[in-house]
Parts: sequence; structure tokens; C-alpha cells
Amino acid sequence: MPAKIYSAQWVLPVSSPPIEGGAVAVEGERVVGVGARDEIAARFPEAAREEFGASAILPGLINCHSHIELTAMRGYLEDVESNFFAWLFKLTAARMNRMTAEDLRDSAAWGAVEAARAGVTTLADACSEGEASARALGDVGLRGIVYQEAIHPDPAKAAETFEKFEINLAKLRARETPLVRAGVSPHAPYSASAPLIERVRDLAERERLPLMIHAAESEAEDLMFREGRGTFAESLAARGIEWRAPRVSPIRYLERLGLLRVKPVLAHCVRADDADIETIRETGAGVAHCPKSNAKLGHGRAPYEKFLGLRHGFGSDSVASNNTCDILEEARFALLVARSANRQSNLDALTAERALHDATLGGAHALGFDDCGSLEEGKQADLTVVRLDAPHQTPAHDPARTLVFASSGRDVTLTAVAGREIFRDGRVVNADEERLRARMNEIKEKLGTMNAER
Repeated sequence: MPAKIYSAQWVLPVSSPPIEGGAVAVEGERVVGVGARDEIAARFPEAAREEFGASAILPGLINCHSHIELTAMRGYLEDVESNFFAWLFKLTAARMNRMTAEDLRDSAAWGAVEAARAGVTTLADACSEGEASARALGDVGLRGIVYQEAIHPDPAKAAETFEKFEINLAKLRARETPLVRAGVSPHAPYSASAPLIERVRDLAERERLPLMIHAAESEAEDLMFREGRGTFAESLAARGIEWRAPRVSPIRYLERLGLLRVKPVLAHCVRADDADIETIRETGAGVAHCPKSNAKLGHGRAPYEKFLGLRHGFGSDSVASNNTCDILEEARFALLVARSANRQSNLDALTAERALHDATLGGAHALGFDDCGSLEEGKQADLTVVRLDAPHQTPAHDPARTLVFASSGRDVTLTAVAGREIFRDGRVVNADEERLRARMNEIKEKLGTMNAER
């Protein structure tokens, strides 16, 4: 395939300083040149060229934690968001009792479309139906890890649950491609028993599979582990499941189980204290920071400023809790909330440049993707073009600050993964958006009927 040159007012490689009047040359699935426009044109005289003008070309955005099979539940759970246990119960009931396999497939596909439109090139997606999510990523052309979830809090059910989990994982692994990998996820320490977590841990070690777990997300989870009380502990008691609090934080509990030795991605970490942060650092685990979802569900503020020394990136969580999959918006929210909490004490570290790094290269490192996240020769050609001349962005004194403080996924004009354009000219290339939009409204009506029957 002949080379193609993308040029714009700004190129932000992330791993090196911004280039005004820059260009990126792509050949096949790789970046083959990054530099000044004239320099790249001279190096590749036969290449096709495309000029984007008042725009920024940057690495594809990395979403370190999502649940795209829940996209059809956008706005559906707002009436119970003040009670996390009730929120989880309503979500699970709807997914298991009202959403068919086809519903979950189309919901995941719509989530993949939304991601591509917002400049996201890589998703780390946790789901009950891994096969549906893997198909969605593959069809749209996204890169990612799909984590098959294992959920059951009763130790007596660990063997049975794990057996079913392995069947689903085998289906997921049959859909692996060079772009889409299978991973595993014991859902959370409050929803997966210790024997189940240990079984999934051993499988991950044996098969070298990436692992993700929700951890230190809520007050209810913290109370369950530190004091043996709260809504999660009460739920176990009501179901006749014996629980003895380990009297440590959820993250220290996971360390005791040996889970952190596989260097998992820990989603949320809202309640992580200084000892937890040091444990994460020492074990090399990663963090997926989901500030908007954390805030919307009332869980609190994760200590983003303390994540800066860890492997970490941003996640949208599901749009059932966040409402949008927009990593530029996530970066802005994370930065503003952290700056407001730190006042003048740590502002030099909490910069737009840092947030943009975490939305791209930082997220890639957190997920173990060493071949993307920055625009460098030899790396995968995952890139995003964002316009910088809309009224809400003009004047644009500095590209990184304009991207983080004034832009969103709605300003993206091109998304490419492995050198293949998947979103341009206002449409996702490999998706029937009209059909999927209609399907989301059909599922909405079905879920609305469920509400009426409650």
C-alpha cells in the first residue's frame, strides 16, 4: 500500500513536542514519518496527501474502561443513581431479563460507533457477553481488549461459575484478531468470591491473558471489607452467604489473594488511600480513572494527582453511568476536579499536556499496548484528527490546552486504526448507523415497558 501523508496546523506526537505545520506519513498499518510538513513531503514524494488545516493530528484516544454492551441503557438508570446497590440491581435485571443476545450485540455495536466518532481507537471493554463486544470492535475496526466477566459472590458456586465463564471465554477467544484481544475479569471483590477470583487469576497467569477488576469504587465496598457492614455486606447476609471482613482495604485484599501479581487494570480506585497507591506502584498494576462516572454515581473523587506515578489512563465506564464515551471530556473533567481539590499545591503537575498524555500514551501503557499511544516512526498508525477552529475553540493559542479545555469528541473529523480510516466525512465507514439508531430506540421502548411494570 502506498504511503499517505496527513498534515495539519498542528501534529501532537505526545512522546515529543508539538509540531506546528506538521505531518504524519502512514504506510500500511505503520507510521513511517513524523515531522514538519515540507520535510515529510520531501521524504515521501509519491505519497498521497491530505491537508486538514486548522486541526490537530494526535494519537488515537485510549478508553481504559468501558461496557459497550450497556450502551442502550444510556439514561435508563437515572432514577436509582443515588443508591449504587439499587443501580446495580436494576442494571443486572434489565440485562439478564429483558435484553436478548441480539440486543446486546446491537448495543455493543452502537457503543463502538460512538467511540470511533469520538476519536477513540482503543477500548478496554468489560462485559458479560464478550463475543458481542468483540464482534462490535471487529466490525467497526477498533483496537481493544475484551474482558470476559466472572460474577458470583458465593464461594460454594465458584466451580460452577468458573465452568460457565470458561465456555464464554472460549467463544470470545475464537473471535480474537490482530486488533482485538481476549481478557478476563473477576467483576469486583464484592461480587466475585475469593475462590472465583483465584481461579480467574490462575487462568490469566497460565494463559497470559490481561485481567481487569473493578476495585475500591464505592463507600459500600469499602465498608464491606474494612468493617463487614454496609449494603453489599447486608446483601450477602440476606442471601445466606457467609462473609468475614478481612479488615483491610479492597486493594490490600486483592493483594493478599495474589491478584496484583498479574498486573491487572484496577478500574476506579476512588477509595484508594496512600497505602493502596504504594501497593499499586510496587506491584505494577494499572489504574483506569473514570472521573465522570465516579462523580455521577456519587462515589467521590479518585486521587488523580496520586495516579501520576502509576500506569494509568482514562476510562468512560458505561454510558449507563456516564452518558457519553468521550475521552477528551474525561481528561478535562479529571483535570478540573483534581485542580479544584489541590488548589495551588500541585498545579504544575496537573496540566493539559499531562492529561492529553494520559488520554493517549498513558492509557496505552496501562493496558500493555506498547505499540500505540504516540505518533512515532514504526508504531501502529492509530491517529485522530480534531478540528481547532470551531467557535468554542477560537482563538486557539495552544493546541494541547485547546484540546483538553475547549474540545470534545464532537470535534473529531477523522479516526484511523492501524492505518485504516474508520470514521471520516461524518460517518463510521463500516456501520449501518441508521439501523443501529433505530435499534437503540426499540430497546429503549422495551426497557421503558419494564419500568412501567415495576
